[in-house]
Amino acid sequence: MCQNWCYSVEPFGINQPFLPLGKEKFHKSQHWGYCNKIAMLVAEDKPGIGGEPLHGQKLKPKYSVFPRGVGSDAPSWVAFDKQVLSFDAYFDEEVPEKNQELYRIRHCKIYFYLEDDTIQVVEPQVKNSGIPQGTIVRRHRIPLPPPNEDQFYTVDYFNINTEVIFYARRYKIVDCDQFTKFFLRKLGVRLNPPAYHPEDPYTRGRQKIADSMKPLRPYERFDTLRQFLEYDGHVLRFYCMWDDTESTFGDPRELILHYFLADDTIEIKEVIPVNSGRDAVPLFLNRKKLPKYAPAGLYQPGAITDRTVLNVFGGLVGNKGRYILDNRKTGTVHQEFYKDSDLTIGAVINVWGRRVKLCDCDEFTKEYYMTKYGIKDFTPIPFKAPPPSKIEKKFPPYTGFGSEEDSLCSCLSLLPQPPQKDFKKFMEKDRKGLESNLLRFLAKCITDNPIDKDRQFIISYFLSDDTISVFETPQRNTGILGGKFLERSRIKKPGQELFKSEISEYFKAQDLFVGAKVCFHGHNFLLVDADEYAFNYMEKHADEFPMANISLILNKLKAIGEPSSREIKQIFAATDPDHTKIIEYNPFRNLMVNITGGKLSEHEIMTIGRHYSEQNEFEMDINFLLAVAQEQLKKNSVENFGQLSATFVYNDREKCGLLSHEKCRTICKSFRLPLADDLLRALLTMFEDGKEQVDYKKFVNGLNWRENPVPTFQTIKVPIKYEDDWSGQPPSLPVKRIKYLPLIQDVFGTEE
Repeated sequence: MCQNWCYSVEPFGINQPFLPLGKEKFHKSQHWGYCNKIAMLVAEDKPGIGGEPLHGQKLKPKYSVFPRGVGSDAPSWVAFDKQVLSFDAYFDEEVPEKNQELYRIRHCKIYFYLEDDTIQVVEPQVKNSGIPQGTIVRRHRIPLPPPNEDQFYTVDYFNINTEVIFYARRYKIVDCDQFTKFFLRKLGVRLNPPAYHPEDPYTRGRQKIADSMKPLRPYERFDTLRQFLEYDGHVLRFYCMWDDTESTFGDPRELILHYFLADDTIEIKEVIPVNSGRDAVPLFLNRKKLPKYAPAGLYQPGAITDRTVLNVFGGLVGNKGRYILDNRKTGTVHQEFYKDSDLTIGAVINVWGRRVKLCDCDEFTKEYYMTKYGIKDFTPIPFKAPPPSKIEKKFPPYTGFGSEEDSLCSCLSLLPQPPQKDFKKFMEKDRKGLESNLLRFLAKCITDNPIDKDRQFIISYFLSDDTISVFETPQRNTGILGGKFLERSRIKKPGQELFKSEISEYFKAQDLFVGAKVCFHGHNFLLVDADEYAFNYMEKHADEFPMANISLILNKLKAIGEPSSREIKQIFAATDPDHTKIIEYNPFRNLMVNITGGKLSEHEIMTIGRHYSEQNEFEMDINFLLAVAQEQLKKNSVENFGQLSATFVYNDREKCGLLSHEKCRTICKSFRLPLADDLLRALLTMFEDGKEQVDYKKFVNGLNWRENPVPTFQTIKVPIKYEDDWSGQPPSLPVKRIKYLPLIQDVFGTEE
């Protein structure tokens, strides 16, 4: 059996029992009960014996007034985040210590925060009120007035034209904002009409006194803050001209006018030409308001003022005077200043006696006048004098002593300096590893001497400094010793005057190609062949070498043979009777010479042949490259192909399975794959598509020697040939067979 008792919690935590509930007044504190002779804390809403409520006990409803499923299931601090109900209210405050007022009306704002049912009361601050204003009640949950102080205010207690009591102070709610009205109507609350806003009688009386008083000094107020805030930093710019040619030693002066929209002031700067002989002053006119006309004489200090002051008594009352403001502004000097409406292109303004003409303006000024005044014609007025003709420097002719560049440097400066070399070009085109940046051609001597006809020369062109060296290959039983024929140096083109003021022209890399005829110091050479590096370099830099640019060559061939395209196709078909679509190089060369009539050089024909050549049977295929690569990876125990594939996938942002050649090479270098750079480049090229994108999945699968082993090939031992050992003989594997059908399609279109 349980018996309910009520205990009060004392400040020191001692619980003292009262009489049983029902015999004395109900004490609102924690409820204790005995169950099986054990004291237990029970809830406030626990009923008494028989389930009936105790004396003074109010049971809370167990269920919401809204049906299940209505509204959001989110918690209140999420559903009502940053949602506040705002009520306009006031309260009366007695003033017993003053005779001027018996009570005071104080207006305030009541904010109800929906997220946690907290309330805040704020009183707007009034100037010179003498009352501590601001937050009256800090934000917290406010309990109801007695005898319901165990409960708190909720949204159900608020409505227009009602009263609420916060800590014994009665607030009258007179109105609320639109959001609050909408929210209360949504809850089903019937809103009362707005109540009357009473005025504070003492404040009203003070306002009447203040309105009836006239200030002793009725100063005029010039409000320029709005203009400053609106146009601060906005400046109109005009380009002007002041014609000062009438004065002695005068000339036209170029000026720049700045009009500041924030305060209607003007400043003018002068554009001083170079070597004009004038001092560089900061400003032609300091920033100030510019009057429209220059007065006949300067005004005395104090003549121009914003206000006029009158002496009422003069010297009648002792030595003291009494002054008041003259509202009539008697004797005021009125000045008109230039405004933005007076500044237009073509207008002439008076700058303290100087007639300045506005000739042009910037884009911001044009947009400003177009927006404000609707002006659309901003045709500038030419005001700048044409620049003087540049005097061409004339250098004395070359004397023959030293080099031409060295002699020219003595004419450029008082202290002669040595000629500067192109160091950037030297660093870019100097030999780096396997990149020699050296173009070598096989040449023969153009002469009628039968002994010299068979002599062969190797012409080497150094791209780093545009120098040329000639080496003669030794031949047996000729009676001529081979070796160095011409020292490495820059070679002038023939047919130039020796003693002249201009620098002579030298042979460039574009002047050397197969089929070209060159003259080195009176010796004529015909370039008949080049090494593989020269062909590859020129084709790689086709924009610098037109003889190796396949697109330019095809356009040239199309312009030559398009009128007889049908006959050319028949000639190619007759040359290939077996319809193999392949022609040997020599018949192809003779055919191209006959078609073009000798308009294509030998190098251009070789470029076409190299572009449309059939793949050589001795060229290493992909299986051989993969076998070599897998052998290297196996020797170094490289097996992290899964991690390599994951890195490729991570760098593939578009998830298309393709990456650029350089990106794949960088990733492989980061994994430190034991593969030579040329082998890695060749492998990546094998897995490229037409857009130089590498299929990295196939590439990784090809390298995976665990899952996809490639049978090893017997290594073909070929003696290594270095570029410096090239004897000038034709390459061992020249272009032999040409696929002519793609050539016809690229030049003349698809075959009918």
